[in-house]
Amino acid sequence: MQLNKLIDHTNLKADATKADIKKLVDEAVEHDFFSVCVNSSFVKFIKEYNDQVTIATVVGFPLGAMSTRAKAYETKCAIEDGASEIDMVIEIGRLKEGDYDYVLEDIKAVKEACGDNILKVIIETCLLTEKEIVKACELSVEAGAEFVKTSTGFSTGGAKASDIALMRKTVGPDIGVKASGGIHTKEEALEMVENGATRIGASKSIDICK
Repeated sequence: MQLNKLIDHTNLKADATKADIKKLVDEAVEHDFFSVCVNSSFVKFIKEYNDQVTIATVVGFPLGAMSTRAKAYETKCAIEDGASEIDMVIEIGRLKEGDYDYVLEDIKAVKEACGDNILKVIIETCLLTEKEIVKACELSVEAGAEFVKTSTGFSTGGAKASDIALMRKTVGPDIGVKASGGIHTKEEALEMVENGATRIGASKSIDICK
């Protein structure tokens, strides 16, 4: 297994500069990572800098509490700028209060804006019970998402192997599972893969692949 091929090399920091993003892209090329994952303001910049790199970007990030209309428009703009993968955050509060129709339609609207591009749904596992993790995964699959993803990396915790295993069990073999948040070493990344992750989101990608 080539671990580097599973990695979305990530910089979502608020103070990231163009120089930081160029470095991210250059590192992704050098180490043959699957993609770079950035905030949407950098998508067009990356496309112009190196149009051979797969670009993932975040939508409704990091809280997920934006209106559905705003998320869909943000997605549309990101795709037009050159993103080919969208990592969206669900409306976590609506999920927790059982407003599943809202959550489903929220994801559907973003998927519609994605078209044939990949949608990853960030469910923020650290804020959810096991039952809520299962429901979030079920709604994501029903809405047509290609991936479920653990975390933004900006909340109270990141990916856990037990959550990955639960997500994999819920979505079955054909939907991607992305482990993201707090993965710093090769051992941690491999543990996620062994439990069912098919993609790793990390800013410490080079350390992971050493």
